[in-house]
Amino acid sequence: MAMAAGRSWSNFRRRYRTAIAALLICGFFIHSYRRSTPSASILSQHQTPLYCPQNPIAKQVLVVLRTGATEVFEKLPIHLTTVLRCIPNYAIYSDFEEEFGGHHIHDVFDELDRDLKDSVPDFKLYHQLKTKGRDGLSMDGIAHDGSGASGSLSNPGWKLDKFKFLPMIDKALRRMPQAKWFVFVELDTYLMWTNLLDYLSQFDAEASHYIGKQMYIGDVLFAHGGSGFVLWVPAMRKVIHHWNSHMKDLNQYTIEQWAGDMVLGKALKDAQVSLLWAFPHFQGDDPVSTLDHNITKINRQPWCYPAITYHHMPENEIRSLWEFEQEWYRRRPRSAPLRHADVFKGYIYPSLSKERSDWDSYSVDKAFSNDVLKCEEVHSSFEACKSACERNTRCLQFSYRTSRCLASSEVRLGKASTLQCSEYSTAASRCDMMEEPAAGGAVRSGWIVDRLEEYIRTMDRTCDDRIGWIT
Repeated sequence: MAMAAGRSWSNFRRRYRTAIAALLICGFFIHSYRRSTPSASILSQHQTPLYCPQNPIAKQVLVVLRTGATEVFEKLPIHLTTVLRCIPNYAIYSDFEEEFGGHHIHDVFDELDRDLKDSVPDFKLYHQLKTKGRDGLSMDGIAHDGSGASGSLSNPGWKLDKFKFLPMIDKALRRMPQAKWFVFVELDTYLMWTNLLDYLSQFDAEASHYIGKQMYIGDVLFAHGGSGFVLWVPAMRKVIHHWNSHMKDLNQYTIEQWAGDMVLGKALKDAQVSLLWAFPHFQGDDPVSTLDHNITKINRQPWCYPAITYHHMPENEIRSLWEFEQEWYRRRPRSAPLRHADVFKGYIYPSLSKERSDWDSYSVDKAFSNDVLKCEEVHSSFEACKSACERNTRCLQFSYRTSRCLASSEVRLGKASTLQCSEYSTAASRCDMMEEPAAGGAVRSGWIVDRLEEYIRTMDRTCDDRIGWIT
Protein backbone atom coordinates (compact mmCIF):
# COMPACT_ATOMS: atom_id res chain seq x y z
CA MET A 1 0.00 0.00 0.00
CA ALA A 2 2.81 2.42 0.88
CA MET A 3 4.61 1.67 -2.39
CA ALA A 4 1.41 2.22 -4.38
CA ALA A 5 0.82 5.52 -2.62
CA GLY A 6 4.38 6.55 -3.35
CA ARG A 7 3.96 5.77 -7.04
CA SER A 8 0.69 7.70 -7.16
CA TRP A 9 2.29 10.72 -5.56
CA SER A 10 5.25 10.49 -7.94
CA ASN A 11 2.90 10.33 -10.94
CA PHE A 12 0.93 13.27 -9.59
CA ARG A 13 4.11 15.30 -9.20
CA ARG A 14 5.27 14.57 -12.74
CA ARG A 15 1.87 15.26 -14.27
CA TYR A 16 1.30 18.54 -12.52
CA ARG A 17 4.85 19.82 -12.15
CA THR A 18 4.48 22.29 -15.01
CA ALA A 19 1.14 23.58 -13.77
CA ILE A 20 2.43 23.98 -10.22
CA ALA A 21 5.54 25.74 -11.52
CA ALA A 22 3.38 28.11 -13.54
CA LEU A 23 1.35 29.01 -10.47
CA LEU A 24 4.51 29.62 -8.49
CA ILE A 25 5.91 31.84 -11.24
CA CYS A 26 2.68 33.77 -11.42
CA GLY A 27 2.76 34.28 -7.66
CA PHE A 28 6.37 35.38 -7.82
CA PHE A 29 5.69 37.99 -10.49
CA ILE A 30 2.64 39.36 -8.69
CA HIS A 31 4.71 39.65 -5.53
CA SER A 32 7.70 41.12 -7.37
CA TYR A 33 5.50 43.58 -9.25
CA ARG A 34 4.01 44.82 -6.02
CA ARG A 35 7.47 45.15 -4.52
CA SER A 36 9.37 46.53 -7.49
CA THR A 37 7.13 48.41 -9.94
CA PRO A 38 6.52 52.08 -9.10
CA SER A 39 3.09 53.55 -9.69
CA ALA A 40 2.55 57.31 -9.72
CA SER A 41 -0.73 56.96 -7.88
CA ILE A 42 0.40 54.73 -5.02
CA LEU A 43 4.00 55.73 -4.35
CA SER A 44 4.85 55.37 -0.68
CA GLN A 45 7.95 56.05 1.36
CA HIS A 46 9.11 52.51 0.50
CA GLN A 47 8.59 52.91 -3.26
CA THR A 48 10.80 55.06 -5.45
CA PRO A 49 10.78 55.74 -9.19
CA LEU A 50 12.84 53.50 -11.45
CA TYR A 51 16.12 55.04 -12.62
CA CYS A 52 17.22 54.01 -16.12
CA PRO A 53 20.05 55.68 -18.06
CA GLN A 54 19.05 57.98 -20.91
CA ASN A 55 21.97 56.98 -23.10
CA PRO A 56 21.12 57.26 -26.81
CA ILE A 57 22.94 54.02 -27.70
CA ALA A 58 20.74 51.88 -25.40
CA LYS A 59 18.39 50.90 -28.25
CA GLN A 60 21.34 49.80 -30.38
CA VAL A 61 22.39 47.10 -27.91
CA LEU A 62 21.02 43.56 -27.68
CA VAL A 63 21.63 41.83 -24.35
CA VAL A 64 21.66 38.03 -24.67
CA LEU A 65 21.09 35.84 -21.62
CA ARG A 66 22.40 32.28 -21.94
CA THR A 67 20.71 29.75 -19.69
CA GLY A 68 19.29 26.24 -19.47
CA ALA A 69 16.15 24.45 -18.35
CA THR A 70 17.87 23.17 -15.20
CA GLU A 71 18.38 26.68 -13.81
CA VAL A 72 15.93 29.07 -15.42
CA PHE A 73 13.21 28.83 -12.74
CA GLU A 74 15.86 29.38 -10.09
CA LYS A 75 17.79 32.29 -11.60
CA LEU A 76 15.78 34.21 -14.20
CA PRO A 77 13.04 35.86 -12.07
CA ILE A 78 15.36 38.22 -10.21
CA HIS A 79 16.66 39.68 -13.50
CA LEU A 80 13.14 40.35 -14.76
CA THR A 81 12.42 42.49 -11.69
CA THR A 82 15.77 44.33 -11.64
CA VAL A 83 18.15 45.30 -14.45
CA LEU A 84 16.09 43.93 -17.37
CA ARG A 85 13.46 46.53 -16.55
CA CYS A 86 15.88 49.13 -17.96
CA ILE A 87 17.12 47.19 -20.99
CA PRO A 88 15.00 47.81 -24.12
CA ASN A 89 16.28 44.84 -26.16
CA TYR A 90 17.15 41.43 -24.77
CA ALA A 91 16.80 37.78 -25.75
CA ILE A 92 16.98 34.57 -23.72
CA TYR A 93 18.54 31.43 -25.22
CA SER A 94 18.32 28.02 -23.58
CA ASP A 95 18.33 24.30 -24.30
CA PHE A 96 14.52 24.27 -24.00
CA GLU A 97 11.93 26.49 -25.65
CA GLU A 98 9.24 27.68 -23.25
CA GLU A 99 7.30 30.65 -21.99
CA PHE A 100 8.31 32.07 -18.63
CA GLY A 101 6.30 34.80 -16.96
CA GLY A 102 5.30 36.28 -20.33
CA HIS A 103 8.82 36.04 -21.75
CA HIS A 104 9.75 33.71 -24.60
CA ILE A 105 12.82 31.55 -24.09
CA HIS A 106 14.35 30.41 -27.37
CA ASP A 107 15.76 26.98 -28.17
CA VAL A 108 19.37 27.67 -29.12
CA PHE A 109 19.80 24.19 -30.64
CA ASP A 110 16.75 23.95 -32.88
CA GLU A 111 18.76 24.66 -36.06
CA LEU A 112 21.91 22.82 -35.04
CA ASP A 113 23.08 19.90 -37.17
CA ARG A 114 20.84 16.90 -36.44
CA ASP A 115 23.67 14.39 -36.82
CA LEU A 116 25.62 16.23 -34.13
CA LYS A 117 22.68 16.21 -31.73
CA ASP A 118 21.92 12.54 -32.39
CA SER A 119 25.50 11.30 -32.08
CA VAL A 120 26.82 13.19 -29.03
CA PRO A 121 25.75 11.76 -25.62
CA ASP A 122 25.77 15.23 -24.04
CA PHE A 123 22.52 15.95 -25.92
CA LYS A 124 20.59 13.32 -23.97
CA LEU A 125 18.99 15.96 -21.76
CA TYR A 126 18.04 18.04 -24.79
CA HIS A 127 16.27 15.09 -26.43
CA GLN A 128 14.41 14.32 -23.21
CA LEU A 129 13.27 17.91 -22.90
CA LYS A 130 12.05 17.85 -26.50
CA THR A 131 9.98 14.70 -25.95
CA LYS A 132 8.89 15.05 -22.32
CA GLY A 133 8.98 18.75 -21.62
CA ARG A 134 10.09 19.63 -18.12
CA ASP A 135 9.55 16.05 -17.00
CA GLY A 136 12.67 15.35 -19.05
CA LEU A 137 14.76 17.00 -16.35
CA SER A 138 14.71 13.71 -14.45
CA MET A 139 17.61 11.57 -15.66
CA ASP A 140 18.82 8.30 -14.15
CA GLY A 141 16.54 8.81 -11.18
CA ILE A 142 17.91 12.29 -10.43
CA ALA A 143 15.86 15.47 -10.82
CA HIS A 144 18.17 18.12 -12.32
CA ASP A 145 16.09 21.17 -11.53
CA GLY A 146 18.63 23.51 -9.97
CA SER A 147 22.27 24.45 -10.31
CA GLY A 148 23.19 26.62 -7.31
CA ALA A 149 25.01 29.94 -7.36
CA SER A 150 28.26 28.53 -8.76
CA GLY A 151 26.81 25.90 -11.07
CA SER A 152 27.35 22.14 -10.92
CA LEU A 153 29.74 20.09 -13.03
CA SER A 154 27.50 17.03 -12.61
CA ASN A 155 24.49 18.85 -14.05
CA PRO A 156 23.75 17.52 -17.58
CA GLY A 157 22.75 21.03 -18.57
CA TRP A 158 26.29 22.18 -17.88
CA LYS A 159 27.63 19.57 -20.32
CA LEU A 160 25.32 20.96 -22.98
CA ASP A 161 26.38 24.53 -22.40
CA LYS A 162 29.56 24.42 -24.49
CA PHE A 163 27.52 23.81 -27.65
CA LYS A 164 25.43 26.97 -27.18
CA PHE A 165 27.93 29.70 -27.95
CA LEU A 166 28.31 29.63 -31.74
CA PRO A 167 24.62 29.06 -32.57
CA MET A 168 23.75 31.74 -29.99
CA ILE A 169 25.95 34.26 -31.81
CA ASP A 170 24.28 33.41 -35.12
CA LYS A 171 20.76 33.63 -33.71
CA ALA A 172 21.43 36.90 -31.90
CA LEU A 173 22.62 38.65 -35.05
CA ARG A 174 19.61 37.43 -37.03
CA ARG A 175 17.28 38.50 -34.23
CA MET A 176 18.52 42.11 -34.25
CA PRO A 177 20.69 42.74 -37.32
CA GLN A 178 20.40 46.51 -36.86
CA ALA A 179 22.11 46.38 -33.45
CA LYS A 180 25.67 47.66 -33.13
CA TRP A 181 26.62 45.87 -29.92
CA PHE A 182 25.79 42.41 -28.55
CA VAL A 183 26.28 41.76 -24.85
CA PHE A 184 26.35 38.15 -23.61
CA VAL A 185 25.79 37.23 -19.95
CA GLU A 186 24.73 34.32 -17.78
CA LEU A 187 21.95 34.23 -15.19
CA ASP A 188 24.40 34.57 -12.30
CA THR A 189 25.99 37.66 -13.88
CA TYR A 190 25.08 41.08 -12.51
CA LEU A 191 25.22 43.73 -15.24
CA MET A 192 25.64 47.43 -14.46
CA TRP A 193 23.72 48.75 -17.44
CA THR A 194 24.52 52.44 -17.00
CA ASN A 195 28.27 51.80 -16.84
CA LEU A 196 28.14 49.40 -19.77
CA LEU A 197 26.53 52.01 -22.02
CA ASP A 198 29.06 54.63 -20.94
CA TYR A 199 31.85 52.17 -21.73
CA LEU A 200 30.56 51.24 -25.17
CA SER A 201 30.25 54.94 -25.98
CA GLN A 202 34.05 55.23 -25.74
CA PHE A 203 34.50 53.10 -28.90
CA ASP A 204 33.92 53.36 -32.61
CA ALA A 205 30.64 51.56 -33.22
CA GLU A 206 31.82 50.35 -36.63
CA ALA A 207 34.98 48.63 -35.32
CA SER A 208 35.44 44.87 -34.95
CA HIS A 209 35.83 44.53 -31.19
CA TYR A 210 35.62 41.56 -28.81
CA ILE A 211 35.77 42.67 -25.17
CA GLY A 212 35.68 40.80 -21.87
CA LYS A 213 37.63 39.38 -18.95
CA GLN A 214 40.61 37.53 -20.33
CA MET A 215 41.15 33.85 -19.60
CA TYR A 216 43.40 31.11 -20.93
CA ILE A 217 42.89 27.39 -21.31
CA GLY A 218 46.16 26.07 -22.64
CA ASP A 219 47.25 28.56 -25.28
CA VAL A 220 43.70 29.63 -26.22
CA LEU A 221 42.78 33.14 -25.11
CA PHE A 222 39.10 34.00 -24.73
CA ALA A 223 36.62 36.16 -22.85
CA HIS A 224 35.19 34.38 -19.82
CA GLY A 225 31.49 33.73 -20.41
CA GLY A 226 30.35 34.14 -16.81
CA SER A 227 31.96 37.57 -16.59
CA GLY A 228 30.06 38.69 -19.67
CA PHE A 229 31.52 39.79 -22.97
CA VAL A 230 30.67 42.15 -25.83
CA LEU A 231 30.89 41.72 -29.59
CA TRP A 232 30.53 44.45 -32.19
CA VAL A 233 28.55 43.67 -35.36
CA PRO A 234 31.61 43.32 -37.64
CA ALA A 235 33.10 40.79 -35.22
CA MET A 236 29.80 38.90 -35.11
CA ARG A 237 29.71 38.66 -38.90
CA LYS A 238 33.30 37.48 -39.12
CA VAL A 239 32.89 34.67 -36.60
CA ILE A 240 29.56 33.53 -38.08
CA HIS A 241 31.12 33.35 -41.52
CA HIS A 242 34.02 31.37 -40.06
CA TRP A 243 31.63 29.00 -38.26
CA ASN A 244 29.57 28.37 -41.40
CA SER A 245 32.75 27.73 -43.39
CA HIS A 246 34.32 25.38 -40.82
CA MET A 247 31.26 23.95 -39.07
CA LYS A 248 32.33 20.30 -39.13
CA ASP A 249 35.76 21.08 -37.66
CA LEU A 250 34.35 23.43 -35.03
CA ASN A 251 31.68 20.90 -34.02
CA GLN A 252 34.39 18.30 -33.49
CA TYR A 253 36.54 20.79 -31.59
CA THR A 254 33.59 21.60 -29.32
CA ILE A 255 33.04 17.89 -28.58
CA GLU A 256 36.67 17.56 -27.51
CA GLN A 257 36.71 20.63 -25.23
CA TRP A 258 34.78 21.46 -22.07
CA ALA A 259 34.26 25.23 -22.29
CA GLY A 260 32.11 26.88 -24.93
CA ASP A 261 33.50 30.35 -24.28
CA MET A 262 36.93 28.97 -25.14
CA VAL A 263 35.56 27.46 -28.38
CA LEU A 264 34.12 30.85 -29.30
CA GLY A 265 37.41 32.56 -28.44
CA LYS A 266 39.33 30.24 -30.75
CA ALA A 267 36.81 30.75 -33.56
CA LEU A 268 37.11 34.54 -33.16
CA LYS A 269 40.89 34.37 -33.23
CA ASP A 270 40.80 32.22 -36.37
CA ALA A 271 38.41 34.81 -37.84
CA GLN A 272 41.01 37.53 -37.16
CA VAL A 273 39.16 39.09 -34.21
CA SER A 274 41.38 39.82 -31.21
CA LEU A 275 40.32 40.19 -27.57
CA LEU A 276 40.56 43.42 -25.60
CA TRP A 277 41.40 42.51 -22.00
CA ALA A 278 38.76 44.40 -20.03
CA PHE A 279 39.38 43.23 -16.46
CA PRO A 280 38.42 44.63 -13.99
CA HIS A 281 35.41 46.25 -15.69
CA PHE A 282 34.26 42.66 -16.25
CA GLN A 283 34.71 40.78 -12.98
CA GLY A 284 34.46 37.02 -13.03
CA ASP A 285 36.12 35.50 -10.00
CA ASP A 286 33.83 36.27 -7.10
CA PRO A 287 30.44 37.73 -6.27
CA VAL A 288 30.67 41.19 -4.79
CA SER A 289 30.34 39.82 -1.24
CA THR A 290 33.55 37.76 -1.37
CA LEU A 291 35.56 39.87 -3.83
CA ASP A 292 38.93 41.16 -2.67
CA HIS A 293 38.88 44.70 -4.09
CA ASN A 294 42.66 44.92 -3.62
CA ILE A 295 43.45 41.93 -5.85
CA THR A 296 45.95 42.65 -8.64
CA LYS A 297 45.80 41.05 -12.09
CA ILE A 298 47.72 42.19 -15.17
CA ASN A 299 48.91 45.13 -13.04
CA ARG A 300 45.35 46.33 -12.43
CA GLN A 301 43.42 46.57 -9.16
CA PRO A 302 39.61 46.80 -9.36
CA TRP A 303 39.42 49.76 -6.97
CA CYS A 304 39.95 52.62 -9.41
CA TYR A 305 38.02 51.19 -12.36
CA PRO A 306 34.31 51.46 -13.22
CA ALA A 307 32.43 48.21 -12.57
CA ILE A 308 30.37 46.55 -15.31
CA THR A 309 29.79 42.94 -14.21
CA TYR A 310 30.03 40.66 -11.19
CA HIS A 311 29.81 36.89 -11.56
CA HIS A 312 28.45 34.05 -9.37
CA MET A 313 25.86 36.41 -7.93
CA PRO A 314 23.03 34.79 -5.92
CA GLU A 315 19.54 36.24 -6.02
CA ASN A 316 19.76 38.17 -2.75
CA GLU A 317 22.99 39.90 -3.82
CA ILE A 318 21.57 40.80 -7.22
CA ARG A 319 18.59 42.36 -5.50
CA SER A 320 20.57 44.33 -2.93
CA LEU A 321 23.23 45.51 -5.42
CA TRP A 322 20.48 46.64 -7.80
CA GLU A 323 18.85 48.63 -5.00
CA PHE A 324 22.21 50.18 -4.13
CA GLU A 325 22.88 51.07 -7.77
CA GLN A 326 19.42 52.60 -8.18
CA GLU A 327 19.88 54.76 -5.08
CA TRP A 328 23.36 55.78 -6.20
CA TYR A 329 22.14 57.17 -9.51
CA ARG A 330 19.05 58.79 -8.05
CA ARG A 331 21.35 60.83 -5.82
CA ARG A 332 24.03 61.37 -8.49
CA PRO A 333 22.22 61.43 -11.85
CA ARG A 334 25.12 63.11 -13.68
CA SER A 335 28.04 61.70 -11.70
CA ALA A 336 31.11 59.85 -12.93
CA PRO A 337 30.70 56.10 -13.53
CA LEU A 338 30.25 53.87 -10.51
CA ARG A 339 33.68 52.43 -9.63
CA HIS A 340 34.53 49.29 -7.70
CA ALA A 341 35.72 51.68 -4.99
CA ASP A 342 32.25 53.21 -4.81
CA VAL A 343 30.70 49.75 -4.53
CA PHE A 344 33.04 48.96 -1.65
CA LYS A 345 32.49 52.26 0.18
CA GLY A 346 28.75 52.43 -0.35
CA TYR A 347 27.67 48.79 -0.45
CA ILE A 348 30.29 46.74 1.42
CA TYR A 349 31.80 49.06 4.02
CA PRO A 350 28.57 50.03 5.85
CA SER A 351 28.04 46.33 6.69
CA LEU A 352 31.48 45.80 8.27
CA SER A 353 31.54 45.99 12.05
CA LYS A 354 33.53 44.92 15.10
CA GLU A 355 31.38 41.84 15.56
CA ARG A 356 28.78 40.06 13.48
CA SER A 357 27.16 36.82 14.65
CA ASP A 358 26.14 33.95 12.36
CA TRP A 359 28.32 35.51 9.69
CA ASP A 360 31.42 34.26 7.90
CA SER A 361 33.75 37.02 6.66
CA TYR A 362 35.60 34.55 4.41
CA SER A 363 38.93 35.18 6.11
CA VAL A 364 40.47 32.57 3.85
CA ASP A 365 44.05 33.84 3.55
CA LYS A 366 45.58 30.59 4.82
CA ALA A 367 49.22 31.69 4.67
CA PHE A 368 48.43 34.89 6.57
CA SER A 369 46.46 33.00 9.23
CA ASN A 370 49.30 30.53 9.73
CA ASP A 371 51.75 33.41 10.19
CA VAL A 372 49.61 35.47 12.54
CA LEU A 373 47.91 32.74 14.58
CA LYS A 374 50.86 30.66 15.76
CA CYS A 375 49.86 30.58 19.42
CA GLU A 376 47.20 28.05 20.41
CA GLU A 377 45.61 30.58 22.77
CA VAL A 378 44.25 32.61 19.86
CA HIS A 379 41.82 29.76 19.13
CA SER A 380 40.37 29.79 22.65
CA SER A 381 37.71 32.49 22.21
CA PHE A 382 36.33 35.18 19.95
CA GLU A 383 38.07 37.88 22.00
CA ALA A 384 41.41 36.05 21.78
CA CYS A 385 41.00 35.75 18.02
CA LYS A 386 40.18 39.44 17.79
CA SER A 387 43.18 40.41 19.93
CA ALA A 388 45.52 38.36 17.74
CA CYS A 389 44.25 40.22 14.66
CA GLU A 390 44.63 43.58 16.41
CA ARG A 391 48.25 42.83 17.33
CA ASN A 392 49.22 42.40 13.67
CA THR A 393 49.12 45.72 11.86
CA ARG A 394 48.28 44.07 8.51
CA CYS A 395 45.26 42.16 9.85
CA LEU A 396 41.95 43.65 8.74
CA GLN A 397 39.36 40.98 9.53
CA PHE A 398 38.87 37.63 11.24
CA SER A 399 36.34 34.87 11.80
CA TYR A 400 35.90 32.57 14.78
CA ARG A 401 34.08 29.37 15.56
CA THR A 402 34.65 27.23 18.62
CA SER A 403 38.37 26.38 18.77
CA ARG A 404 39.19 27.87 15.34
CA CYS A 405 40.37 31.40 14.53
CA LEU A 406 41.09 32.63 11.00
CA ALA A 407 42.51 36.03 10.05
CA SER A 408 43.10 37.94 6.84
CA SER A 409 44.84 41.00 5.41
CA GLU A 410 42.18 41.12 2.68
CA VAL A 411 38.76 42.70 3.14
CA ARG A 412 35.61 40.81 2.24
CA LEU A 413 32.01 41.17 3.34
CA GLY A 414 31.25 37.45 3.38
CA LYS A 415 27.90 35.84 3.92
CA ALA A 416 25.37 34.86 6.55
CA SER A 417 26.38 31.40 7.72
CA THR A 418 26.64 29.10 10.70
CA LEU A 419 29.68 27.38 9.16
CA GLN A 420 33.19 28.73 8.71
CA CYS A 421 34.89 28.63 5.32
CA SER A 422 38.55 27.68 5.73
CA GLU A 423 39.53 27.00 2.10
CA TYR A 424 38.15 29.04 -0.79
CA SER A 425 38.51 28.61 -4.55
CA THR A 426 38.55 31.96 -6.32
CA ALA A 427 38.49 30.26 -9.72
CA ALA A 428 35.28 28.38 -8.89
CA SER A 429 33.97 31.07 -6.52
CA ARG A 430 33.04 28.57 -3.85
CA CYS A 431 34.18 27.37 -0.48
CA ASP A 432 36.07 24.08 -0.79
CA MET A 433 36.08 23.37 2.94
CA MET A 434 33.39 24.37 5.42
CA GLU A 435 34.14 23.79 9.08
CA GLU A 436 31.31 22.51 11.24
CA PRO A 437 30.93 24.42 14.49
CA ALA A 438 31.63 22.51 17.65
CA ALA A 439 29.06 22.46 20.41
CA GLY A 440 28.53 25.98 21.59
CA GLY A 441 28.00 28.19 18.61
CA ALA A 442 28.18 29.16 14.98
CA VAL A 443 30.77 31.29 13.26
CA ARG A 444 31.23 34.96 14.21
CA SER A 445 33.24 37.54 12.35
CA GLY A 446 34.78 40.93 12.96
CA TRP A 447 36.68 43.70 11.22
CA ILE A 448 39.28 46.10 12.61
CA VAL A 449 37.17 49.12 11.77
CA ASP A 450 39.79 51.82 12.44
CA ARG A 451 42.15 50.17 9.98
CA LEU A 452 39.45 49.96 7.33
CA GLU A 453 39.23 53.74 7.26
CA GLU A 454 42.96 53.95 6.55
CA TYR A 455 42.62 51.10 4.03
CA ILE A 456 40.09 53.17 2.07
CA ARG A 457 42.26 56.28 2.17
CA THR A 458 45.29 54.30 1.00
CA MET A 459 43.37 52.69 -1.85
CA ASP A 460 41.89 56.03 -2.92
CA ARG A 461 45.40 57.50 -3.20
CA THR A 462 46.19 54.93 -5.91
CA CYS A 463 43.57 56.49 -8.21
CA ASP A 464 43.94 59.60 -10.34
CA ASP A 465 41.29 61.94 -11.72
CA ARG A 466 40.78 59.96 -14.90
CA ILE A 467 37.66 57.82 -15.19
CA GLY A 468 39.74 54.75 -15.95
CA TRP A 469 38.07 53.17 -18.98
CA ILE A 470 40.17 50.44 -20.60
CA THR A 471 40.19 51.07 -24.33
